[in-house]
Amino acid sequence: MKSSIFFFLLLLSFTLVAQNDSFYLLKADRVFDGEQLHTDWVVLVRANKIEAAGSMNFKLPANTRIIELKGMTLLPGLIEGHSHLFLHPYNETKWDDQVLKESRAERTARAVNHAKATLMAGFTTVRDLGTEGAMYDDVGLKKAIEKGIIPGPRMIVATRAIVTKGSYGPKSDNADFDLPQGAAEVSGPEELNKEVRTQIGKGADVIKLYADYRWGLDKEAYPTFTESDIALAVTVAKSSGRRVVAHASSEEGMRRAIMGGVSTIEHGDKGTEEIFRLMKEKGIALCPTLAATDATSQYSGWKKGIEAEPDRVLQKRKSFQLALKSGVTICMGGDVGVFPHGDNAREMEMMVDYGMKAVDVLKSATSINADVFGYGTQIGRIRKGLFADLIAVEGDPSIDIKNIRRVKLVMKDGRLY
Repeated sequence: MKSSIFFFLLLLSFTLVAQNDSFYLLKADRVFDGEQLHTDWVVLVRANKIEAAGSMNFKLPANTRIIELKGMTLLPGLIEGHSHLFLHPYNETKWDDQVLKESRAERTARAVNHAKATLMAGFTTVRDLGTEGAMYDDVGLKKAIEKGIIPGPRMIVATRAIVTKGSYGPKSDNADFDLPQGAAEVSGPEELNKEVRTQIGKGADVIKLYADYRWGLDKEAYPTFTESDIALAVTVAKSSGRRVVAHASSEEGMRRAIMGGVSTIEHGDKGTEEIFRLMKEKGIALCPTLAATDATSQYSGWKKGIEAEPDRVLQKRKSFQLALKSGVTICMGGDVGVFPHGDNAREMEMMVDYGMKAVDVLKSATSINADVFGYGTQIGRIRKGLFADLIAVEGDPSIDIKNIRRVKLVMKDGRLY
């Protein structure tokens, strides 16, 4: 108990030191650099950047503060690949009611708490893929974090996401009512072009399209945008240095998104060998969101661990394993917001449960996500010159992924939290 209090007070004193003059030497039993594990490394941080990483063969500056991390593994700050900070679990409040009945002030207040919970769980960056009715408030949240007004992860924001007219929700049983929607609706290429440009102007870092959605007569997922529509959005976004990602769970929706040139497929539930082969060919990554399917299935009554896995979960397991077998690049992203923020590690645990090696899951949550999202020169690795986004966990998560929850130190941008 005394040692824990001392460690806490030590960290607290470090945060009071002016960041520009500070050096930290982090000494852990193991260092996972985003690609491989080392047992003889130390990491030197100056201000908000990694000054050096490797064997102790450099002279320490006089004012270096040493942090001993006995029994721990030091890693790059984790990157959540699919988050919705403006949502909270659907078993608390249904998605429709969050969009229609919660004020944007309330949703922003919740998002502030969600951002802090995410950071303290060791996720120093999130790709937030749509405010689901909260307009462009993710841009404001991102700026508040960057200004130090509130604690939270780095944010890669998509603002409103884009859907085709009539495909999304909420929906009313009364055709005379037009309800507020959880995303930006467009009809045709001209409106799509305009919406992509509007979102870029409003501060979107990435453009998200719904390549399919549950708008079929049988409530199953069917394609929404044409292949040429998707290609148009990709062309416009690319001209500004941005990427397009696609919600796609049906085989045809995935195929159109792949051929249209998106950078990632989100969900991919009905992916086939042929589809995943095409993804690998085109260099398109999969963000599988296993935990969201697991969570919503339990919300619908499935008793996990007691009852057999329902068809949706079995299909998800099958598609994920097909993707692994095909060699598709796998991102780590759980669709957090469907389940609680701060429980982001749930996706990592499920990736291992579904057949991925723990060390490969760590890569997905660090260097792979950074590269796929276009931020590999800034975050995702422990390397000289990159931002000092670092976490320490007890034990070795490359052996037991559950250790990723045992977070003992969080540093973002050189600042200890």
